Amino acid sequence: MTKPLVTFDKVEKHFGSFVAVKQLDFEIREGEFLAIMGPSGCGKTTTLRMLAGLEAPSVGEIRLNGRVMNDVAPHERDTPLVWQSLALFPFLTARENVEFGLKMRGVEKAERKERALKWLDKMGILEFADRDITTLSGGQKQRVALARSLVMEPQILLLDEPLSALDAHLVIRMQAVLTDLQRELGITFVYVTHSQSEAFAMADRVIIMGKGEIAQIGSPKDIYRAPANQFVAEFVGRNNILSGKVTTLGADSARITTPSGVFTVPTNDVHLTEGHNASFVISADLVHISLAKPDSDNAAQCKLISEEFVGSIVTLFLEDAHGVEFKVQMQERELSKFDLHGGDEIWLSWDASSAHILNEF
Repeated sequence: MTKPLVTFDKVEKHFGSFVAVKQLDFEIREGEFLAIMGPSGCGKTTTLRMLAGLEAPSVGEIRLNGRVMNDVAPHERDTPLVWQSLALFPFLTARENVEFGLKMRGVEKAERKERALKWLDKMGILEFADRDITTLSGGQKQRVALARSLVMEPQILLLDEPLSALDAHLVIRMQAVLTDLQRELGITFVYVTHSQSEAFAMADRVIIMGKGEIAQIGSPKDIYRAPANQFVAEFVGRNNILSGKVTTLGADSARITTPSGVFTVPTNDVHLTEGHNASFVISADLVHISLAKPDSDNAAQCKLISEEFVGSIVTLFLEDAHGVEFKVQMQERELSKFDLHGGDEIWLSWDASSAHILNEF
């Protein structure tokens, strides 16, 4: 495991009586791609701004390479930030924008021009070096903004929702550019986003934040398949969450009685108490459908309410007799075998091992 580059040690940020982030305790590893995501107002951008030096922690310490950074000015840190708005200078050319930081550091004209052209070339936009920024497309401007930060050769690059203003096809292309760059350069990337697809596609680890706190830290796969709590399970997408009472507790599984039925769930070392309430999650893509009642301990009969198509993937929205909503995600070619229509009754089932107990948050 690589050594920590950044440490957040019991960090809080207060704005008057409002606590924007509280008790942040985590490390950012050298050379990793870390994404911070969560809903609006969760504290993710405030966290990034504290790392950039644009906000000072109210409590705790932020350390970079062991040095306490709480009172270090932004221009004295090696933590450039790529803004959501890009913040490019409209009166400068692409090359002059890239050169700007070097100029502020007193780098000689010939050297800064050479370095700027090198990075514009790396970004595949060398031909636009002498173009006014206002004449470039959104994707080209995005690459200029990246070049302007990377020309400084920082240890860590901060990115605040940098792809949010781009068209969908450009977002996919820029994801590939960012991922390739990070792997090639070995620079630590800290990427703030509200987009699950962006975070999960690029990051080595993801921090999910909610209400100013960290709800979970882990790899994209761990967070998707094993959300730590109901907040994460609801935030990361197409999950089915069921709640009920633990009626039978075995060595490695439990039976939980819910309004939709009695289901078997693996305990996975989670502490459960017989007679107490518990919640569990099943990913929508791990649920099977059938027209006849399946031979399974975990089955529920539901009515098809609607369908949502995204390319070759379709999500079914269903409801059981108790009004509990279920979601199923599958390939469109598989769904076409069933010839389903709105209002049809179908059976859902899943393997017990596909369910995951949720902790409180």
